[in-house]
Amino acid sequence: MKVRLSLALSLLLLAPLPARAGNGWSTVAYPLTGRPESIGSTSGGCIVGAATLPLVGDGYQAMRVSRNRYYGHPMLIRFVERLGRYAGAQGGRLLVGDLAQPRGGPMPGGHVSHQVGLDADIWFMQPPRGRVLNRQDIEAFGAPSMIVATEGALNHANWSPRYRDTLKQAALSPEVDRIFVNAIIKKALCDSETDRRWLSKVRPWWGHDAHFHVRLACPPDSGQCQSQKPFPPGDGCDPDLNNWVRDIVQAALAPKKPSHKKPRPPSTENLPAACYSVLNSQTAWRQQDSVKPNQAYAPYPASEPPN
Repeated sequence: MKVRLSLALSLLLLAPLPARAGNGWSTVAYPLTGRPESIGSTSGGCIVGAATLPLVGDGYQAMRVSRNRYYGHPMLIRFVERLGRYAGAQGGRLLVGDLAQPRGGPMPGGHVSHQVGLDADIWFMQPPRGRVLNRQDIEAFGAPSMIVATEGALNHANWSPRYRDTLKQAALSPEVDRIFVNAIIKKALCDSETDRRWLSKVRPWWGHDAHFHVRLACPPDSGQCQSQKPFPPGDGCDPDLNNWVRDIVQAALAPKKPSHKKPRPPSTENLPAACYSVLNSQTAWRQQDSVKPNQAYAPYPASEPPN
């Protein structure tokens, strides 16, 4: 009788001591080959068999590509590409921020989550579909805020109904577990939508005034992926949302000097045991059409790129 061990279990049996893991996740250049599998939690895990998001696609473009964070579970890549096609059909182009590192794991700064290839940051702002940003712009261009924090209101000079439509399209995707936006944006949507059922996946969180954060549910192929606790029933347009908005306004009107130290980078101490072999394995994808980290970015002209 043949015994088939999952890839994650095989890695666990071959795992070196955890002390070797260190914080080297950002220095690994390529994904680990194997059947795609998200291991652990979004704030403490890794990924095997990550797919690469093409840097420019139909209706989207990756931003800050020098960070080498444009990898994810194939389900996430398909989601981003599909949302890009939707945005393109509406005349816009998605600007896609961080997904995950080649093998997931903790990032040196900026995120606690994004570790298992199921998270994506997507800017609200969308340039016209026919415009593709050049190398300098994708590294330096800043995402504009969609709120006026001191007023607790949307910044209507920046906001567009197109951004609401893209957000709704993402929320209606069955593989999406939750989406984080600034509480002011959530409150504005609660006040304007006649059918608020799609807002049940859209939840408030600090920041997120210039982009929304999509998190997919654990894929069926990932038995060691840890699902998050579900939200309470309802659309989330409850009185507590007003408290979020009030706190944002007060902080903007009377900013205080932080009394705490700068948050430390996510810990590498408590990852699933299988992740230590994911980090240290020498086997990696080397797809011909993938872009190597820090490779010179050849910009397209300001027209639609070839598909």
